[in-house]
Amino acid sequence: MSPVARNTTDQVMSTPQWKWPDGAKLALSVVVNVEEGSEYSVAAGDPFPEPVDELGVVMKKPIRMHGNESNYRYGIKEGARRIVSLLDANDIRATWTAAARSLEVAPELGQIIRERGDEACSHGYRWIHQFRLKEDEERDFIRRAADSIEVSMGTRPVGWLSRYLHTEHTRRLLQEEGYLYHMDDYSADTPFWDSVQGSDQPMVIVPYALDSNDMKMWVSPAYTPEMWLKYACDTFDVLHAEAQTAEQPRMMSLGLHLRIIGRPGRIWALQAFLEHVRQASDVWVTTRRDIAEHFAAAVQPPQSR
Repeated sequence: MSPVARNTTDQVMSTPQWKWPDGAKLALSVVVNVEEGSEYSVAAGDPFPEPVDELGVVMKKPIRMHGNESNYRYGIKEGARRIVSLLDANDIRATWTAAARSLEVAPELGQIIRERGDEACSHGYRWIHQFRLKEDEERDFIRRAADSIEVSMGTRPVGWLSRYLHTEHTRRLLQEEGYLYHMDDYSADTPFWDSVQGSDQPMVIVPYALDSNDMKMWVSPAYTPEMWLKYACDTFDVLHAEAQTAEQPRMMSLGLHLRIIGRPGRIWALQAFLEHVRQASDVWVTTRRDIAEHFAAAVQPPQSR
């Protein structure tokens, strides 16, 4: 086990007792990923196109994938409308992990996010693999994303989600750019402080979850909306039950995508999950920024070692 992993575990286990606001037992973070218009595309100057979502086809030749480009546009043209409608109907505040360029090409979506009072978290300037970037390139990538989202949303993002992988410099660079929290972590069901390589100051980690993510229905075509719904409800039920007696508050992340759950054959599953959540009265459904700020105020950061 690496020193970082040991440190993370030590910090999680030693975190003092604290509570969610207003007697809530469980915090639910609904995360809507906005990647459409920021994916790899030969038309955008990339050396290869994005794999085809619904088919699992990977093209290694530098050719236009017009069909897949339109598949991504579906998320903006159709999927976003369905998701926003459900969030509104169920009074759900969400965090939109947005690739900055996506909000540039779909300013109407940015306006909706602003009007809802939701959070725009940075998903990079584009939805690309930042782990390939050198340190100075990654710094520019992080800064450019924040600058763009600030223009689109009127506020600068305070959270960050990479496309799967990041570098050993990422957290330090995020700190330098004023970010509050990082969510490229799957190690816990509650926020925690973690160390930052090259920095004396720890950072708030608001862990994400891949197992309850709707992308499972893309990477595994046999994974049906019925399966996703049952898994999401089971996850919620177990965490909610644990939260009644747990020493530390519990948190659930639900990851969504415009072009995935926004399809007509899948959107009903999101509605059913939100109806399931409404049966519990002690759940704080909020943004990841609210979660990070509440945690940072309730739990003092550990002393640097």
